[in-house]
Amino acid sequence: MHESQPRDSSRLSKIGFSNAPARSSVPQWYIDLLTAVSTRIETGQARTISAVNQGLIHTYWGIGAELLARETEEGWGARVVTRLSSDLKERFPDARGYSPRNLRYMKSLAEAWPGSVMLQAPLATLPWYHHIALLEKLDNSEARLWYASRAIEEGWSRNSLVHEIATHLHERSGKAVTNFHDRLPESAATLAQESIKDPYIFDFLSLGNQRNERDLENQLIKHVEHFLLELGRGFAFVGRQMRLNIAGDEFFPDLLFYNFKLRRFVVIELKVTKFEPGHLGQLGMYMSAVDDLLAQPDDEPTIGLLLCKTKNEVVAEYALRGFKSPIGVAEWATEIKDSLPAELATGLPTIEELESELEDAHQLDQQS
Repeated sequence: MHESQPRDSSRLSKIGFSNAPARSSVPQWYIDLLTAVSTRIETGQARTISAVNQGLIHTYWGIGAELLARETEEGWGARVVTRLSSDLKERFPDARGYSPRNLRYMKSLAEAWPGSVMLQAPLATLPWYHHIALLEKLDNSEARLWYASRAIEEGWSRNSLVHEIATHLHERSGKAVTNFHDRLPESAATLAQESIKDPYIFDFLSLGNQRNERDLENQLIKHVEHFLLELGRGFAFVGRQMRLNIAGDEFFPDLLFYNFKLRRFVVIELKVTKFEPGHLGQLGMYMSAVDDLLAQPDDEPTIGLLLCKTKNEVVAEYALRGFKSPIGVAEWATEIKDSLPAELATGLPTIEELESELEDAHQLDQQS
C-alpha cells in the first residue's frame, strides 16, 4: 500500500490574507453563513467544562462544514473568510481561534474527516493543534487516522506527533523480522509484533566513528527518556548489564525492560555491526535465564529484541525460523534517513529542519 509522504507545512500555514472587504461587497447569502457559524460558536461555548476540547473540535468541524458547503455551492473566494473572521471577532470579542487562517483549517478539517468519522469520540478528543499537524503533514486519510489513534493512545504532545510523522512511524511500526507468529499464541503474537518497529531511530545519540556496543549502550542509558519514547508505550526500564548467575557462571545482557502491555520481560541486545545468525544463541540464553531467575508465575514468556546496524532480511528470517524462542530483529539508525529507501529519504527533513519545525510547533502551542 502506498504511504503518504509528510508534506510541506508551509502550504497551509503561510497563506496571506488581505483586510476584510466591506459588508456591501460580499454575496447576499453571506448573512446566512454568518448566522449559521455564529450559532455553532454559541452552541460550542455552552458545552460543559469536562467536554471542552471535544466540544471545540465538534464546533470547529461544524464551522468547517458550513464553509465547505458554501464554497461548493457558491464558489466564493478568500475574501468571504476574511470578512467572516472580522465579523466573528466583533460578535465574540472574548473568543479566540477565528482568524482567517484558523477558519481555513476548519474547512480543511471538515474536508479531511467525513461527519461519521469525526463524530467518533476518540478522534474528537484530539487537541486542535494536533489536528492542524495532521492536516499540514499528511494527505492520506488512512495515515491521518492511524496517527490520530496512536496520538490518543500514547498521549503524544503535538511536538511528539510531528516527530513521529517526520520519522515515518506508520511505516516502521510492526515491520521488524520476527518469529512471533510461530512461537506465540496469535493474539499475543500480533500485540508483540505491533509493539516493535524497524528501524529504530536514535536521532538523540552522539556517536563517533569508532563506535562499539558499550558506547551505544552508554548513550542509550544517558538518554533513557528519549530511548523509552522511541521504544513506545508500555516499556519500563529494568536495568543494564544485570548479573544473571547460571550454575555459578555469570552473564550480563545489555538491556532489560518490562513491557506492561505484553506482561513480559524484553531482553535487548545491541550490535553495531550487520546481523549474524550467531547473535541469536546468546540472546536466547539470556531470555531463558530471565524466565527462570526473574519472571513471576503470572508473567508471559520473555521475548528478545536484537538491534543491529544492518541486516539481510532473508538471512534473519531463515535464522529465526529454526529458533524456538520468540525474537525480533531490527535495525537502528542515528539519523532518519539512514535506513529508509531512497525514494522516502529524499522527502524527509534534515535534523536541523526537524528541530526548526519542533520550535515552530512550540511557538504555536504558546499562542493557543
